[in-house]
Amino acid sequence: MSGQSAAKTPVTGVVLAGGLSSRLGRDKAVLQLHGEGKTLDMLARSAALLKRVCGKVIIVGRQIAGHVCYLDALPGNGPLGGIATALQSTGTACLVLSCDLPFMEEAVLERLLRAHETRPAGTLSTVYKQRETGYIESLVAIYEVDALPLFAACLKDNKLKISRIISAEQQHFLMYSTEEALPFFNINYPADLKVARLMIRMLGK
Repeated sequence: MSGQSAAKTPVTGVVLAGGLSSRLGRDKAVLQLHGEGKTLDMLARSAALLKRVCGKVIIVGRQIAGHVCYLDALPGNGPLGGIATALQSTGTACLVLSCDLPFMEEAVLERLLRAHETRPAGTLSTVYKQRETGYIESLVAIYEVDALPLFAACLKDNKLKISRIISAEQQHFLMYSTEEALPFFNINYPADLKVARLMIRMLGK
């Protein structure tokens, strides 16, 4: 996109935690992966990361003690339903983070927020895109409240693939390379969990 930059706006951190983890066969949000004696599970780690960069954080998809939480307004609609719930509930732009990213880093989120401050007018999402493949990281992204009417229409029509909903002209992309891809590694299957645990041991996380 090009043109005049949009105004700086408040951003709420949002952990999406409403998934069923059916492919993994266990609740990924409560997995504890990071180091012997550490007690943060995946959801708590994600919330702590967002708290450091956004200040205000909510959980969408389940109730967790000590957090502001919202259940999906329209259950069964995947991440899109959770994002729409977050935007509707907060009335602010939302930095959305999936709870299954064991290598996500504060610096990655800070870079996203800096890009958001320089987004062109009319932007509906500020999002990472892999240079080599064109893959869009829809669950490490900032969504604007102005995207709500579009999301509502897509939910009504059962169009749930986030990366195909917002046009390229309405997305502000941050490019990254495959060499920078580790923070975007997510856990969907038992094999992913084994890889994550091995990498954590190798990296001394």
